[in-house]
Amino acid sequence: MLLKVDGLSIRFGGVAALSEVSFEIEEGRVTGLIGPNGAGKTTCFNCITRLYQPTSGSITFAGDDLLQIPAYRVARRGIARTFQNLELFTSMTVLDNVLVGIAARPANRVTRQDEIREARELLAYVGLADAADAPVRRLPFGARKMVELARALAAKPKLLLLDEPAAGFGHEETGRLADTISRVNRDFGTTILMVEHQMQLVMGVCDHIVVLSSGRKLAEGNPAAISQNKSVIEAYLGTL
Repeated sequence: MLLKVDGLSIRFGGVAALSEVSFEIEEGRVTGLIGPNGAGKTTCFNCITRLYQPTSGSITFAGDDLLQIPAYRVARRGIARTFQNLELFTSMTVLDNVLVGIAARPANRVTRQDEIREARELLAYVGLADAADAPVRRLPFGARKMVELARALAAKPKLLLLDEPAAGFGHEETGRLADTISRVNRDFGTTILMVEHQMQLVMGVCDHIVVLSSGRKLAEGNPAAISQNKSVIEAYLGTL
């Protein structure tokens, strides 16, 4: 088991954002984390990446207690993420943004030239080879999201957290994204945990799905089981 979340709870004042949430992520799988707005999905990501300190519960990653690790060391333990709201260095080039991801890895002896070559290869992998030297701020929204994905992949994560990667995408872009996520999982063996509202994408690429509602786990199972779960349909799927 690569990631184990056990009894995770966090409160903000009088509001319980997460209450006794537990689930496990098997290595090599693509898992969806879904639910209505305000269900606690991004809050869960923020606890895993140590941006938030849970009130109670535990998070274990590859045998390590993540709650004992400061946020700045999470990437070097093998966890990378994208954000619901883009978090790119807009004054820098596309290439330099991806190089930031490489810098987040444990120290190695590769040369700067090797890092640049690897960053360009990743940009080609996500379809942005021709944009490497352009300032990020000049790219359209969809391309910026792919830059963020390339930067996360540059850290060579064991676990990749994708927070609404298809937000703002049209049907064609979402289809290309689904293909990219499946390729990342297959080509790099990367375990993926994805928050997403586009159910066609979730059902198409995920092996397993965890459903949150009002800060609690409502259900989990494979896509077929979740799509037929009456509680999930009433709380979420039926509103789409």
